[in-house]
Amino acid sequence: MIKTMQQLCDKCEVAVVWLAGFGALIVLVQMTWISYGVMMRYVFNSPDGTVTEATALLLFPVAFAGLAYALKEDAYPKVTMLTDLLPPKLRYAVDILNLALMLGIGGFFALAAVDATIRSFDSGAASEILLWPRYIFWAPGAVALVLFAIYAVLRLGLLIAAGPEKTETAD
Repeated sequence: MIKTMQQLCDKCEVAVVWLAGFGALIVLVQMTWISYGVMMRYVFNSPDGTVTEATALLLFPVAFAGLAYALKEDAYPKVTMLTDLLPPKLRYAVDILNLALMLGIGGFFALAAVDATIRSFDSGAASEILLWPRYIFWAPGAVALVLFAIYAVLRLGLLIAAGPEKTETAD
């Protein structure tokens, strides 16, 4: 079972890396669009009214695109000064609690984002200036959050299955 879970986790990590790359692409689009807006405003004295809304709408998907990647790379901020002093079994329990909390919060946001995507699709709501369908902006964030939740479940399962003895040798 651990081997199957590890294989699923490895496959999920491929999607995690691609999603982080997609987030980087969104940042490049935002950077280009903002630069264009600044040039139009200050060089040509003809402000583009779409820049603010477009970059604001793109903030949601980019905010969550790297969430699972940060988990993969263990890049979340941690204060390990106290946990390093704990005995291995207690440190293991804290690691499980930490990952379970991340899963709970990430799962909640995943459900909220999926619900928002479905509701915006059903309502046909569009952005105020660009008139683009809002679900286009909600969907990538929802996908990122669902992927994070799936990946966190796999990582939590692997951590629990490994036990405190095996996790201690990884340090």
